[in-house]
This record gives sequence, C-alpha cells and structure tokens, in this order.
Amino acid sequence: MAAPTLQQPSFLLANLKADATTKPLLQRCQDLVKIIDDYPAKELHLIFPWLVESVFGSLDGIIAGWNLRLLHSRSNEYNIVMEFLNPRYGPMMKLVYKLQAEEYKYEIPVNYLPGPVKACIQEGVLPDCPLFHKKLQFPLSGLLTLNLALNPFEFFMFNFAYCLITPKNYPPGQHGSSTDSAYFVLVDTYLKYFLPSEGSVPPSPFSDSRGSVTAPSPRSSSVSFAGYGVHSPSLLKHHIFHQPSVNADPAAQEIWRSETLLQMFVEIWLHHYSLEMYQKLQSPQVKEPFTPTEEHVLVVRLLVKHLHAFSNSLKPEQLSSSPSAHSHTHPSPLEEFKRVVVQRFVQQKLYLFLQHCFGHWPLDASFRAVLETWLSYIQPWRYTGEKMNPQPDQNRTVPEKWEVFVQENLLMYTKLFQVFLNRAVRTDLVNAKNALMVFRVAKVFSQPNLADMIQKGEQRFLEPEHVLHHRQPRGYLTPTQGGSYLSSRQKVVTDMVFRVKSHVYALEGQDCQYKQMFGTELRGALTQGQLTQLISNLGSSQDDGNCKQLPDCIQGENGLILTDLGRRQIINGLRRFDIQYQGDPELQPIRSYESALLVRLFYRISSLVNERFGVHMSTLCSRPDFLGRLCRHYLTDPNSNTKLKHSPMSRRELERSRQPRLSLRPLASYRTILLLLLLYVFGALLSFGPVSSTLVILAGGFLYGLVMTLFSDKLKTH
Repeated sequence: MAAPTLQQPSFLLANLKADATTKPLLQRCQDLVKIIDDYPAKELHLIFPWLVESVFGSLDGIIAGWNLRLLHSRSNEYNIVMEFLNPRYGPMMKLVYKLQAEEYKYEIPVNYLPGPVKACIQEGVLPDCPLFHKKLQFPLSGLLTLNLALNPFEFFMFNFAYCLITPKNYPPGQHGSSTDSAYFVLVDTYLKYFLPSEGSVPPSPFSDSRGSVTAPSPRSSSVSFAGYGVHSPSLLKHHIFHQPSVNADPAAQEIWRSETLLQMFVEIWLHHYSLEMYQKLQSPQVKEPFTPTEEHVLVVRLLVKHLHAFSNSLKPEQLSSSPSAHSHTHPSPLEEFKRVVVQRFVQQKLYLFLQHCFGHWPLDASFRAVLETWLSYIQPWRYTGEKMNPQPDQNRTVPEKWEVFVQENLLMYTKLFQVFLNRAVRTDLVNAKNALMVFRVAKVFSQPNLADMIQKGEQRFLEPEHVLHHRQPRGYLTPTQGGSYLSSRQKVVTDMVFRVKSHVYALEGQDCQYKQMFGTELRGALTQGQLTQLISNLGSSQDDGNCKQLPDCIQGENGLILTDLGRRQIINGLRRFDIQYQGDPELQPIRSYESALLVRLFYRISSLVNERFGVHMSTLCSRPDFLGRLCRHYLTDPNSNTKLKHSPMSRRELERSRQPRLSLRPLASYRTILLLLLLYVFGALLSFGPVSSTLVILAGGFLYGLVMTLFSDKLKTH
C-alpha cells in the first residue's frame, strides 16, 4: 500500500483524539491498524503515549481507558481488544517494535513508581532492580520532578502492569475482580508468550528498514548514587547484549523482552520494600498506604503459578549441568533464565508482599486469594507438567528433589505458617469458608515428608559451627560474592547450611530472632497441668456421653459456672446446656402446635377438678394394688421421678409438682384434635353416631391404660 500524504503530527493526534469520542471501538481499531502500517515511526512516536494512555488509562486513574479489568468475554468488544493487544500479531505490539527499532524514549514521572522505589530514588539510593538503572532524567528544578526515560517496550509494559494497581472509579455494581476479564487473560497470554514453558521466546515478527529489532543498549554497572553497592547490570549474561550478528540465536537476541516484562510485573505488583524500610513500617506511628485488592492478589497468584511452570520446564540435563562444562555445551540463555527466575526475581519480594497481606488483610473469606497464592508458591511440584500417579491424600509425598527448594525458602513455610495460625485463632471458624482455609493449610502441611524437609532446614539454620560473617544484601547477589545470575561458570555455593542462613538473614536481617516451627518452645506450649486436665476430661467424657456436649464450665458452690470459653461456645452455638422445664407442666408457654383457646379452657377445667378431687386422687394413687397403679398411670407424670440437675427450688413447689392431678392439655394439641376428627369420621363410616364414637374412644383409651398397667412391671423387668 502506498504511503498516504503525511499530515502534521499534531493534526494526526488531534484527529485521533476527536475520533476517540465519536467512533465505536471497532472502527477506531481499524483506523489505528492502518495508521500503524502506513505511517513512519517519526509520526507514530508522537501518538504512542496518548495511545497507551487511551488503552490502559492514565497513571492517576482519571482516564479509565478501555476498562480492561471490566471487559469480559460476554462483551462485544472483548475480541476486538484481545486481537489489538495480542503479543504475537497484534497491531499494538507491532507499533512497539517499530518504535523500539528507532530507540525512542518516553518519560514516566518518578512519583508514579511504587512507594518504596520512589522513596529510594528520592533519597539518592538506587533501587535493587537494574530495570531503573541509567534511566533517570535529572531536571534543573530538583529531585521532586524526576522522570524515568523508558524505551517503547518498557513504557508499554509499565503502563500495562500499572493498570492493575491504579484506583478506578467503576460504575455502580461493577467490580474488576473476575479471572475471566480481558486484563487477566492478557496477563496470562503475555506470560505464556514471553516466558514460554516449551520452546524459545518467539522472535519479533515485525522489523524495520534495518532488518531487526534491536535490544536496548547494555546498562552500565557503575552508578553515581552514593551509598549504593556494585550490582550486576542485568540478570542476563553481559554478552547477550552484544550480539554482533543479525543471524545470532533468536533466543539470545530477544531474551531481554522476557527480562523486562518480568521485572515490570514484579516491581510494580509486589511493591517491594527494602529491609530497613519494611522494619520502619512495623512501627504503629507509620501508616501503610499499600492495600492490594483481591483482584491484585489473584493476578499475583497467576504470575507465581506460571513462573513455577516456567522454571520447572528446565531440562533435566540442563538442571544438573556442571559449571565446568565447555562453552559449546552451555545451555541457552532462556534455560539459564529458567534456572534462577524464582529465587532471584520473586522470593524476597513475594515474601514481604505475603507478610504484609497476612498482617493487614481483613479477617473474612476474601483472604482465600492470599492463602492460595501462598500455597501455590510453597508447592512448586504441582506445576511440573508431569503426570504423577494418583495417590491417596494421606500417602501423597513430596518428591525428594524439592528438598533444596523447601530449605532455600524456609521462611515461606515456617514464618508465614505461624502468622497464619495467629490469624486463624482470631477468625470466626463457624463460618464454613473460614474453616475451609484452615483445612487447606492443614492438608498441605500434612504431606508426610514435607515436615521432615522443613525440620532439616531448621536444623541446618541452627547449626552453630556455620556462622555468616557478613550479612548478605537484600535483592541480588553481586558477582564478587559468587552470585552471578546466569553464568554457569561461576563458583556455585553448594553448602546448604550457608544457603539456608543466607536466605533467612537476607529476608529478616542478621539479628533476627528465629522462632522454630519444630522447637521446644512450641512443644512446651502444653504444660503438664494442661495434659493432666486433658486426660481427666477424656476420662469423664467416656463415663458420661452427655457431658461432652456441655459448655466449658467449672464446679462452684451453687452449681456449674461458665468460663470465658464456655460463653463463646454458647454464643457461637457450639455447645449448650440440656435444659428441661422443671415447673408446673400446665403453666408452660403455649406452643405453636397447640390451640391457645383450648389450652386455657382445659387448664380451668382441670384446675377445678384437681382442686375439688385432689385429695381423693392422692389417696387412690397411693394404693399398692392394681387400682392404685391404674390411677398412677393416668394421674401422674411418668418423668417426675427422673433425677435431673436443676436450680434450687423450695420443698413446697417440689411437692406440688409431684402431686397426682388431671391434665387435659394434651387434648389441646392440633395433632390430637386431628386424630380425634379422623376417629369420628371413621366411626361415621361405620354408622356410629357422635355419642357412640365418643364412648368407643373413651373405652379404647381405658383399655390402653389397662394393658399398659398390666404389662408395665414385666416391661421394666426386661
């Protein structure tokens, strides 16, 4: 297609801004595709910042952009956006590579960097991440208006990552927390494209007039900030940035994109703190502004899961390769990248991120996202891609090859587990969702040999003969310390004691007070007295099955007294006292299955009968013969002789409740009324009148009492 007549850049940008408010998204994307194909990089350079802002929104959140976090597959615009931003053939990525070839720079204000990174730069200390090295622009007005000069790919990825943490003013009833949103799917797509588990990173499908898209110039390891040590300029070998030939290995030429994408995601999403700054934030006087959302944590979990799969796709022969291997057999840059990506990129930043979430997240079911992120990281064996033989949960063991990972991430297992326990005891475990989280953690840590691996790591850390004389710096190890990132020719520290100590001291500081997960402190939590009480409680529960249902209480002078635990058990509905009515049965509250009118009527009738003939009824019931037993069947309560624990009551009230009396209250029950009606209907079918049916019913009741009286002694004997 012939190039159109060139317009003034400002006129082109003005037209695009006008179209953004009038044209639908599909037509705008079609126009952008044509502009990206037809216009040279010189004109596209001026519209690129506006285009990125219109897609991802402004850094201050005022401009919403395309609302990728609210866009779902049910929307008509979903496929349009996914095609436009596709990393393999999308027009947006084509524009990025087209500008990358011309080495344009785009500025990002330092004020929009995550708080800790911004604070480091403003204090004159360069951050650990080499992504920000040699990119600062120093204005004459002072440090407060510092800018970062990023290349097009870095600028694009920065805005894409920042879109997740930018506060958005969503419409009422809409929340960006779904895992099927366009943003979540794009993150997954970019991770799979730039960090592939199989094969190599695809080379750039677009090229400029010079025939290749060049990687950014190598970063110098020397920095001008005072107080900042010498750091390796990149996680990649230095020679990767000095490929003289266009026909060089595509993976070695394009690996910088994988490094840049991952560094952007980790630095912006995990909000990394230095150790000193994190310790300052523990002070109650310091208010912590960083509050990740559930959507944020879900994306971090996606990153963790993919990095495990990416790292576990390392070939076994490369994993066990010797550092003394010859140059023609050394692994590819991508394979070396897989070897160190989790430990060098994620471990320390994710530890502080999770520790912050564990300490500041509300005590509700939304904590499940944080919990699953933690469990995903400490179980890398779930993302190996290998088909493991199905085993029962109680027999599912962790492969021995993961012992090194467990011990090099010891605090992830021990410290965070103890923090989780502190949350669990303050959580309402009556809620099924909260109880499920405790079950999930218990299921993970109950894997048979996982506890042994953790215990071995603790033993190695506590070995006194291995003492680190110098504290390892946070972040990246320096080449002079034997910590060259991807070079397999450097000396590898094989002493696991040194590795475990380095890990703990790097995360918690040289003067940390390590609390053992399998130490005497935890085992001594149960005192001898508590064990004795536990044994006695178990014995008493076997003697009386009802006692185990009672709330926690102690025996006092006037009876049982509730403890604080017992009160909480009653409030939460876990336990209750077996309370039974001990007063006059005729004066119980009217039940829902009783007729209030009949209850009151029968009470008056029975009260008159009992008052007039009470002495005669007592005389009859006191007789030892058959007539006395028959009267006791009809005129006494069969449960009156049952011994129950009750509050103190006067002797007069106790005797009154045990006196023989006529009770007509059962006749006021709707069930009894319905049964009598059915009997009258049945009698009418047999040609019985109302009087005859009444006599038959009374006779039947008398015969029933007679039979029960005759056989009651035999039934008691059996």
